[in-house]
Amino acid sequence: MKIRKLLFSTLCMLALGTAFTACSDNDDPNNDFHDEGSKVTLPHHRAFILNEGTMGANNANISLYAPNKDCDFINDLFFQQNNARLGDTGQSMIEYNDYLYVIVANSKYIARLNTAGVELDRHAFNESEGDPRYMAAEDGYIYLTQYGGKVSKLDAETLDVVATFEGGSNLEGIAECNGKLYVANSYSKTDAGYQYHNEVFVINPQTMQLEKTLTVTVNPNQLVEENDKVFLISFGDYGAVGYTAQMIDPSNNDAVTVLTTATSMTAGNGNVYFVNSETDYSHWPGTSTTNTFFSYNIATSTLNQTSFLKDAPAELATSSIYSMDVDDEDGNIYIGVTFYSNSNGTIYRFQQDGTFVEKFDCGGQNPKKMVFVD
Repeated sequence: MKIRKLLFSTLCMLALGTAFTACSDNDDPNNDFHDEGSKVTLPHHRAFILNEGTMGANNANISLYAPNKDCDFINDLFFQQNNARLGDTGQSMIEYNDYLYVIVANSKYIARLNTAGVELDRHAFNESEGDPRYMAAEDGYIYLTQYGGKVSKLDAETLDVVATFEGGSNLEGIAECNGKLYVANSYSKTDAGYQYHNEVFVINPQTMQLEKTLTVTVNPNQLVEENDKVFLISFGDYGAVGYTAQMIDPSNNDAVTVLTTATSMTAGNGNVYFVNSETDYSHWPGTSTTNTFFSYNIATSTLNQTSFLKDAPAELATSSIYSMDVDDEDGNIYIGVTFYSNSNGTIYRFQQDGTFVEKFDCGGQNPKKMVFVD
């Protein structure tokens, strides 16, 4: 969205007879928000937090944080706006064409929300279909991966399925780059156990046909596009092959380059931000983790092993990292930490130069994704 040049007055108070928080006035006719039906007035720079919840507990939610501090934190904004729970296992969320799209995996649906978190449309998947996982958007369509080997192409306004690609097994991450879809074919499960695959499919989004298959490190999962490159993290086989970060270069015949060892990533500011988390699960639910933060400069093709964080709270070095996201307006970096089903997670906020800003409760269990709207 375009950055606004007008200054708006702010109003933060509790509305009488209600349980919601009022924030900065959003009545300017020139703004790009779609806030119809909202029960709350929201700030002009918004961070929506998708909290995954605990599988089977039906406690996924979407909370709201105001980066400019012109609104109080709103716990479970989705419930306040829709008088309904989000569902079981919040999986993925994106912003596209001034709307939010959220996948709730175990509840088996994708929903379109307006910029106030009001649900407008929903597409539910049949029980016989694989769980929805991740999505990318381009040219008026949402491309959604599913377990069972399917990519569904949905009309972004109606959520009607208009075409599908079928191939592979359990499909995970997806990214759009230079008019192609890159899809991780992760693993399959048989009576003999797990089989980990080493494929990224390159799909033509217009025809939904496979154009080529790339060979990558086994168990590809996370995919992100930045500066016309596709970055991938494979989870390995949890044995001899470990977590591996790779780069796919569409301008060089989709050449795959191994970059480093990393367990999670996000991209922004011309960089890919990595963390490598070494976690001991042998005493579950107790865990012991050591985190190493580093980055990759895309323009210079340089891996910087120095942490991109400054003055980070000491506990972040040993916390269980669940998400990392970059605000494309100001370049701030947000790192989500989980305490699993024991309590709500925590978000750590850093400026673009890595300077620590603050930490705050994310409003739910297992912070999965942050989406920024302004």
